[in-house]
Amino acid sequence: MIPTRRFVFFLEKLLPYRFLAAKLTRVPFMKTIINKMLFDKTNLTVLPKDSLIEIKLEKTIKTPDNIVLPSQVVEYFIRNAKYRFIMNFCICREAMDCQKHSIQLGCLFLGDAARRINPKLGREATMEEALTHVQKCRKEGLIHLIGRDKIDETWLGVGSDGKLLTICNCCSCCCLWKMLPNLDPDINVKVKRMPGIELRVTEKCTGCGLCLEKCFVHTITIQNGKAIIGANCKGCGRCADCCPNKAIELIINDTQFIKKTIDCIESSVDVS
Repeated sequence: MIPTRRFVFFLEKLLPYRFLAAKLTRVPFMKTIINKMLFDKTNLTVLPKDSLIEIKLEKTIKTPDNIVLPSQVVEYFIRNAKYRFIMNFCICREAMDCQKHSIQLGCLFLGDAARRINPKLGREATMEEALTHVQKCRKEGLIHLIGRDKIDETWLGVGSDGKLLTICNCCSCCCLWKMLPNLDPDINVKVKRMPGIELRVTEKCTGCGLCLEKCFVHTITIQNGKAIIGANCKGCGRCADCCPNKAIELIINDTQFIKKTIDCIESSVDVS
């Protein structure tokens, strides 16, 4: 079924109930059904902001052109895709009537399956238009989430042949994936942080709690007056970006984090 704007309106009405639906995945028989319908073969990676990587590497790499940035993962797939489609709107922000970020900055879909998306929902884009679109998203402070997404394959009605790559531009206030803490752990891990990326709280932390507000997966707690980042951290880096004391730093444990991210995505979706 090719989704119409009326169908999208119906989905948007359901979005506020995603937390309740996610909790159902913790019921064994419901987990099997929901996983098959909405999460089978999902493989998504959250990319931290380029600025956090630049801050980490600027003291060790003198030539700016040599700095490897998370956005290069997105640009790699845009440049290698056969087909590019930009949504006219973000279904999450439109559903939640977002007041902080542009509703017009929608998802970017790549690959042959994107040809099957209802053209009334967006437009075909050139490589240059797609690159400009994601640059606008980053400038507005949105976080890229990239990979294969069964939910998008399903609601867009494009089939599940591994030919659709989603590049979602997420805000911390409206994102569909704020439901991650409510999902069964076996499903939760299908949305992952970049390999080799870690966020660490330093002694500068005063326990102000601002990072808790920005964490879209609610994995940060305050214990004994200090922020603690839980194991469910997806590495988006919003906490480090907002900390007034610069008490959270991004650690790179694997310099091959760009290549490994690309390899992981290419293992589940083909856009070339």
